[in-house]
Amino acid sequence: MFKFGSQHSQRGPLCFGGPRAFLGAALCGLALAAHGANVLTNPGFELDAAGQSQNLLDWTWYGQSWGNTFNETAPATAHSGNNYFKVFQGFINTVNYNGAYQDVLSGPGAAYTASGWAYTAASDTMGGQNEAWLEVSFRDIAGNILALYRSPVITTNDIGAGRLLPVNTWAKLSVSNSNQSSILVAPANTSFARFQIMFQGDAHNSGGSMYFDDLSLNQVSGESYGNWNIVWGDEFTGATLNSKTWNFDLGAGGWGNNELEYYTSSAQNAYVSNGLLHIVALQQSINGSSYTSARLKSEGLYARQYGRFEWRARLPAGIGFWPALWMLGANIGSAGWPACGEIDVMENSGSDLTHVQGSLHSGSDETQVYTLPEGSVTNFHTYTLDWSSNAISFFVDGIRYQTQTNWSGPAGAFPAPFNQPFFIIMNLAVGGNYVGNPSPSAINGNGGFPGDLQVDYVRVYDITAPLQLSAVTAQANVSISWPTNIVCHLQASASPNGPWQNVLGSANPRLVFPGATTFYRLASP
Repeated sequence: MFKFGSQHSQRGPLCFGGPRAFLGAALCGLALAAHGANVLTNPGFELDAAGQSQNLLDWTWYGQSWGNTFNETAPATAHSGNNYFKVFQGFINTVNYNGAYQDVLSGPGAAYTASGWAYTAASDTMGGQNEAWLEVSFRDIAGNILALYRSPVITTNDIGAGRLLPVNTWAKLSVSNSNQSSILVAPANTSFARFQIMFQGDAHNSGGSMYFDDLSLNQVSGESYGNWNIVWGDEFTGATLNSKTWNFDLGAGGWGNNELEYYTSSAQNAYVSNGLLHIVALQQSINGSSYTSARLKSEGLYARQYGRFEWRARLPAGIGFWPALWMLGANIGSAGWPACGEIDVMENSGSDLTHVQGSLHSGSDETQVYTLPEGSVTNFHTYTLDWSSNAISFFVDGIRYQTQTNWSGPAGAFPAPFNQPFFIIMNLAVGGNYVGNPSPSAINGNGGFPGDLQVDYVRVYDITAPLQLSAVTAQANVSISWPTNIVCHLQASASPNGPWQNVLGSANPRLVFPGATTFYRLASP
């Protein structure tokens, strides 16, 4: 007997007659989120400072600009902790909408439950024809709604003893789909999920407010990236850099950026150790430069048009350090810059440990800065780019902070030049325009050397058929196979709970013979 199932199925595996080989569910790599885990950050607004403010870290507030949407501290009122989100209408004599939302990286087939807690105070009870609710929408990369689901809508008829929302009492609101199921599944073309607080103000300027707290968007099955699978990447697990994947830019000056380092291919400046790529800036004189570093690129070895590009990295701290994870159009040799296009997935100034920036350059500049809600760039964070034919989105730790849907430049009309293959670059500069051209004395005095940009992995994802094992029976034997366009490998175990071992040198397809019970699964990467 053997069994197999897809990576997204939560049902028991299918059973067939045949030899005693078991094909387990395929596993996707770090795109996995723990089932049941809340994928929202700052869900109770506790990362914001105490008081009343617009500092809704990782949330985007919307509504009237004079402040009808804010974080508030009142320990006796919050559902838990100290803070909650308060919202009321705009008082503009017409129907208006106010609230906050958070966008979370996702993919087709990912499944969630969603809920939150709501409250209205006796001293400021929501009145008139005002309404409030929670909603979850799944959206494509440009932000277009593909599916939208709501919680029960709170009206004034729902407020009071024995009703949906008793006064001065927190009540839980759960979001459900059109079949009244709590399971919300991302449809085809999903790039991200939006969790949104909605307050609809009436045209009569009716008063009253609503509080929201302890919001959750829990992944309950499948993978958070759905059918996005790894099709190329480097996990930096070897002892040396892969020369079939990376080569080096060499020289000084940063090609117009007034950088102060000299880029080398030395193992002092770029090496792999303990599963990490290290790009190291040294205070070291060479060819008239006072510093050395490295700039790795996949030019001529790998380029891609469209997809999901992802790095997990930690950055160095210190005046003058300029780490960057970015991409250039593969036609730079013929078109030149900026006509070839440039995508800066992440860049940072080493003197600023709480902000990173994502940008497009093509003659015009489209850019935005992201504030880390907690921690610093010296901790590991995940920097992700979603790139399609009509939109480019930037994420940090799965939170969307920027989407560009229009650009122009010398390469021609939109969508040029971001409609061609780009190659990948990773580098650590010292000094230069972006970091304000600090003097060598300021750089030398910061005590930051050696500067070490550490990259855990770089991955490229694409929408593919599911990552799963398939099997064909032939008399007493079974032939198993798996996708060739996904970065994955076969693992085996004598128990469904492991431990799992890589099946080295395994041919695809692989012939499985009768014998001792064996369980098989795929691991990616």
